[in-house]
Formats: sequence, C-alpha cells, structure tokens
Amino acid sequence: MSGHSKWATIKRQKAVTDAKRGAVFTKLGKNIAVAARAGKDPEMNAALRAAVEKAREANMPKENVERAILKGAGELPGVSYSEARYEGFGPGGVGVIVECVSDNTNRTLMTLRGIFSDHGGSLGNSGSVSYLFEQKGIIRIARNDFTQSEEELELLAIDAGAEDIETDENGMTIVTARDQRHTVAQALEGHHIHLTSSETEWVAKTTIDVSPDQLQTVTQLIEVLEENDDVQNVYTNVSL
Repeated sequence: MSGHSKWATIKRQKAVTDAKRGAVFTKLGKNIAVAARAGKDPEMNAALRAAVEKAREANMPKENVERAILKGAGELPGVSYSEARYEGFGPGGVGVIVECVSDNTNRTLMTLRGIFSDHGGSLGNSGSVSYLFEQKGIIRIARNDFTQSEEELELLAIDAGAEDIETDENGMTIVTARDQRHTVAQALEGHHIHLTSSETEWVAKTTIDVSPDQLQTVTQLIEVLEENDDVQNVYTNVSL
C-alpha cells in the first residue's frame, strides 16, 4: 500500500476540538444531505448509511443528522448541494485531488484556485491529476477494536477478498478493489468486527519525494484546504 497517502490517515488521529466541531458538523451534514437524495432510509442506501455512521463517530447530534436527511430528501427547505472534484498541483509537482460538496461551485472553484496559488500550486483541468491515482476500498479497524489476533484478522480479510493490509500502532488498514469494499466489510462485520470506517478513496499509484521546505508548504496547503467548509476529502501523492 505504498501509494496510499490520504491526508486523513494522519488527521484522523487528532481529537476534534470544540472550536472546530461546528465546521466538522457542517461538512458531515452536507455529506448526509447529498447521500439522502438517493433515499432517506439508511438501510436501503449504503452511501447514506456510511455518512450517518461517520456523523455518529463524530458525536454529531441526532437531530442534526435527521434534519440533514430530510433536507437531502427534499422534505425540508434548504440549499441544494452538489458534489464536485477538483485536481491540482502543489509544490514539487505533487498531485492533489479535492472532493467537495457545495451550494455554489463557482465560489468553491475561485476559493480553491486562491488557496493553491497562495501555497505555490495551481489548479489543473479534470483528469490532469486523477490518472496518477486509482480508486480503492479502504477499511480501517482501530487497534482497541481488535477482537481477534492480528493474524486472525488478516486471514479473515484476505479470505474476504482484501488486496493489501497494513498494520501499525493505530490499527489495521485493509485495501480492496473498489467494487469489493462492501463485500469485504460485510464479511468482517459478520465476524462481529467493528469497522472504524469503510470508504472509497483515491490511492496514489506511486508517491513523490519533495524537499523538506516543499513538504512543509504542501502540508500547509492540505491543512488550509481541509479547513474550508466545502471540502470533504483531500488526497495527495506526496511521500510522507
């Protein structure tokens, strides 16, 4: 899994502070609303189920979750959100993919263009960066949720169809083909294994080494992007 460098791998280890909680809930609410357009029943809508589970993990209030679902389903007045993906380059030619949910894509585009420019980068055209990545299923299990030994978990994941497995002090990350993620996740849950997350992510095919100064600037670029309310996910192929 050498090419897997989603910035959230690092960011998720940080506690959500009270000062940032409102911004987190805003992003989660947008994600839920977009998913709910395909149906407001989480049992029948896998994308909505995943969005709701992520909101619960962040301790988002139940009433906020329910309101976002109703807005997305068109049963409550509110703004209309749309999904958009932007591709750009950071210092040293680092590729960056930014997934957004916005009520004004023109505003989002202008904001992102300014963020990239301020950090020595630039936005590219659609397809200018994504060919450096591939979409994979990424399943994470926190170490304190291990109910079997590490070896047993690995065997269960492999038997279910995992392509790659990485284990560190935080837990286990399981990589699957994009269309096999749900199958593998279900198999693991069938063995009463709690999954921290199960999502489709952009995984870099290879990573790029940059100078320490460039890495610092790339880090700042990613952090500023992720602070924007419209940004849901950021992926990069920089070597950490």
